[in-house]
Amino acid sequence: MVVAGSADDDIGDMLRESLRGFLGEQWNANCIRLGPAPQDIAGIWTKLVGQGVATLGGKPDAGGLREAVVALAELGRAACPAPLWSAVLANLALSTSPSKVAVDLLQALHAGSACVAFSFGTLDPDPAAGTLRASDGRVDGLVRFVETAGSCTHLLVAIDRSRLGLVALDGAGVEMVPTRAMGAWGLYEVRLNTAAMSFIALDDGVIDDLLPKGKLMLAARAHGAARRAFELVADYARERHQFGQPIGRFQAIQHKLANGLIALEGVRLMVDHAAKLHDVDDRDWRHFASCAITFASDALRRTSLETQHAFGAIGYADEHEAPLHFKRVHLDMMALGGASHAKRSLASSLLDADSSGLPEYDLGPAGNALREQVRGWLEQNWSGERKAAFERRPFSRREFDAGFARDIGETGWIGLGWPEKFGGQGRSPREQIAFMETMERGEAPRIGAAIQANALMMFGTPEQQRNYLPDILQGEAMHGMGYSEPQAGSDLAALRTSAVRDGDHWVINGQKIWTTTWWGKYMFLAARTDKDAKPPHAGISMFIVPMDAEGITVRPATTMYDGSFANIFYDNVRIPLENIVGEVNGGWKVLTGALAFERGLVGGGIVLKVAHAFEQLRRLVMTRDDTGRALADDPIVRDRMATLAAEIEVGRQLMMHCADLAADGMTPPEYGAISKVFSGELMERFGEAALDILGMRAALSEQMPGAIDNGRFEQNLRHSLMWVISIGTNEIQRSLIAQRGLGLPR
Repeated sequence: MVVAGSADDDIGDMLRESLRGFLGEQWNANCIRLGPAPQDIAGIWTKLVGQGVATLGGKPDAGGLREAVVALAELGRAACPAPLWSAVLANLALSTSPSKVAVDLLQALHAGSACVAFSFGTLDPDPAAGTLRASDGRVDGLVRFVETAGSCTHLLVAIDRSRLGLVALDGAGVEMVPTRAMGAWGLYEVRLNTAAMSFIALDDGVIDDLLPKGKLMLAARAHGAARRAFELVADYARERHQFGQPIGRFQAIQHKLANGLIALEGVRLMVDHAAKLHDVDDRDWRHFASCAITFASDALRRTSLETQHAFGAIGYADEHEAPLHFKRVHLDMMALGGASHAKRSLASSLLDADSSGLPEYDLGPAGNALREQVRGWLEQNWSGERKAAFERRPFSRREFDAGFARDIGETGWIGLGWPEKFGGQGRSPREQIAFMETMERGEAPRIGAAIQANALMMFGTPEQQRNYLPDILQGEAMHGMGYSEPQAGSDLAALRTSAVRDGDHWVINGQKIWTTTWWGKYMFLAARTDKDAKPPHAGISMFIVPMDAEGITVRPATTMYDGSFANIFYDNVRIPLENIVGEVNGGWKVLTGALAFERGLVGGGIVLKVAHAFEQLRRLVMTRDDTGRALADDPIVRDRMATLAAEIEVGRQLMMHCADLAADGMTPPEYGAISKVFSGELMERFGEAALDILGMRAALSEQMPGAIDNGRFEQNLRHSLMWVISIGTNEIQRSLIAQRGLGLPR
């Protein structure tokens, strides 16, 4: 993995800004609305050659696939059909060929004296792409869906898996027919009648690898188009008034656009990651390219549709810019067989006999070393009969293990990311991911009290930090969170539990509901200290309440996922004045600050759970019965598993991006929310898919005869609901994304 913040990122940013400014000055998309305009496309291509983009995809020092996807995204954003996609494919295919035809073509391409239209010909996964018969230096047949052929000098087409053919488009026996598709011009049908063709032999695998590279670049271009239309509609939502207010204030619009931003960020990260891995010759680049294509195919088209919905009738007008982008997105995502080829490739890599499953991320030297260290520790301390005995317990008794917490407390890993001045190890976010991932794979019990510890480190007094942090660090104390109330769930500003000062004490009265860690030693409690405060959240303070204090009544209840939470009543509970965390009436800052610090990795914790569950499902799907059959043989199962794998990689990329942002300071709240929303809902989708794939036996609950994996999958589905609701419901998170990430009005 290329580490975020590297020089490559700076090069990509400079290329992006340079091309955006250049196209803004040199290109007007209006010229393509009325029909093919070969002279306009040829003209902008000549100018782009002067900018040096014709060499992208060739030798490393000329810019690799990563720079190519940046450039393609900018062309998509500008609705510019210049033949860069074809040029990059030509560079990728021919840059290592010693053939004189290849060398001469590349020299002419880079000089601007030749312009190439590329086609996969009969290797195109779309069966309608055409047929060719080539021999003795001649070719007959046709190829369809050829981009901008009318502006090009040559057609470079795949003849078979080891040869490309080169045809001069102004030669005898060549006819080019403009084709209108998705209501747009720009594609051509090229008819060849005994046309002269030069052949270029390539090494084994070169042409096969061109297909995912070509599709990845189309995803990049479609992303640029979808992103531009999305930015336009976000601007429109801020300005367009209906019913006396901006439509961007309506929750329906906010959530629609929040969904769009989540999808676009997922595509952006996946395409960039796959291209980076390609350029460093990482063996997993094909996996990530297939995942990017699989996810983008649905996500970008869905976002384009929702963008048009948000525009309403104004988007019907063909003179509006948005329809140009809608057409581009759909054409690019349908090309080369759509997502089907990528899904088949992904399913093969995951479900065939020699599969090794989801790739393990490179977390850097320190992260990789810690992963191995934690793995070894778990093998010694959380395995064999100890682990088996824990797993025999009903789920309601597997939420926590005090002995395990104390044992791991001796390692100091509970404070992995804490500053050293508080006894922590000051490890990076990537090292924290390594720890979380390994603990999840080892199916270890939960530990620590991250949010409460963050609050104490950020806002606690030195005495509070000395009193409470060591117990958390050593695994000796768990802290619950007393936030939600009967009339104040996600709306914490409406809470009514009161804290009134009485001499040297605070007296607390009220009720908290849905408290999960009700059995902990302390409760991190939000209470109102000013009932008249305006706005209401300005009158809230945060307290540490010992759960053995007099006046506390706990009424546990069973959750729908077989866990437990409790209604807790506080009747004249007296706690010392020094148990307030932060300033009086300053609790909102404490609460939101601690949550914001933790939310950056919450989505990562969720997606790591899904990734681990996916591996359990993958093994079951691959298992053959007595007749030799396996669920992995079913094409529907393979398709669904490929889709899940792609979404897991999106979730992991969002997790990694949040970690890298945190390494540079703190993950912006809206980005932590993007990761949390996507991963939480992925957990739900995974749970539903697992039951569909495995059938009714997977619905049998733990300790039932015949239950698959002791009811793991049905219990995971029921548990997934908690992750969508807790730490701020996904509906609240979508509003945060829209308001903080897109600047929509509150």
